[in-house]
Amino acid sequence: MESIPIPPKDMLWSCTTCSTCQTRCPKDLNPYEVLIEMRSAVVEEGRVEPTIRNALESVFKHGNPWDRARSSRSEWAKGLNVKKFSDKSDILYYVGCTPAYDPRCQEIARALVNTLNASHVEYGTLANEENCCGSSVYGMGEKGLFGLLVEENVLAFEENGVERLVTTSPHCYHTFKNRYGKINFQVQHYSEFLAGLIDSGKLQFTRKTEKTVTYHDPCFLGRENKIYDPPRKVLESIPGIKLVEMDRSRERSLCCEGGGGRMWIDVPGEKLAEKRVRDAVENQAEVMVTACPFCLSTIEDAVLTSGYEGVIQVMDIIELVNQAL
Repeated sequence: MESIPIPPKDMLWSCTTCSTCQTRCPKDLNPYEVLIEMRSAVVEEGRVEPTIRNALESVFKHGNPWDRARSSRSEWAKGLNVKKFSDKSDILYYVGCTPAYDPRCQEIARALVNTLNASHVEYGTLANEENCCGSSVYGMGEKGLFGLLVEENVLAFEENGVERLVTTSPHCYHTFKNRYGKINFQVQHYSEFLAGLIDSGKLQFTRKTEKTVTYHDPCFLGRENKIYDPPRKVLESIPGIKLVEMDRSRERSLCCEGGGGRMWIDVPGEKLAEKRVRDAVENQAEVMVTACPFCLSTIEDAVLTSGYEGVIQVMDIIELVNQAL
């Protein structure tokens, strides 16, 4: 059997699976799924870029794409007294690979833990037993490995009696909710969960944060799952915050290019995250806020590469929340 021709690198890997094509398609088609199938074909034949291959091998060996040991997955929580999930826990906090291992994104996980503690939420994590959700694995086309992750994670959740799960990342949220098939647990993104805590009076703020902020809608939270209002509710509940909307917001939000495996491969050309930074600066925002570890990483990099260091700050919503407790 002849192998299929390999599309050019900038064609095969430029898609971020952000679902803009599906949103705008008058026939309600989903073109990026076709591209994922093309990636599956070349992955199966082993004809992928070394960075993609290494990320996939790391997930298989270590349960994360960052080539870090499973035994260090919970090091981010050192000194925070984070408990292991048990039958006394109301929710499982699913941290995710990037917040667990990336030094900058670990700050997101620590801020969320501080907020959960301040709100007297009974939660726990799976510590070093936590496994990759498989979002980027699916986006890179390795569906065999993705299926294995689904089996392992569902079994782990069942064995631990998980009924309610809160994620840091929209990618994990989307994957559990929409890629795992029928599941026996409820899953929420942390912005939804915090909005509920605010409504119930459990999450209260004591400090002002006098900042003009603009919110960047992550694709996997917004377009993919229509979660637009909870993040804004959280921001607008923080005393002193002035929220200004960019023109390209909500379903028109511009992708940061972190999804679909793009964190592990570089495609030539101007980065969408750089355009996004310009949008925020033109909107006269002091802080560009998001609710996704990938968005935080790509946009912070774009601030540097586009020459706006010192002009605008990039933060996750939970970091602003933590400052206002």
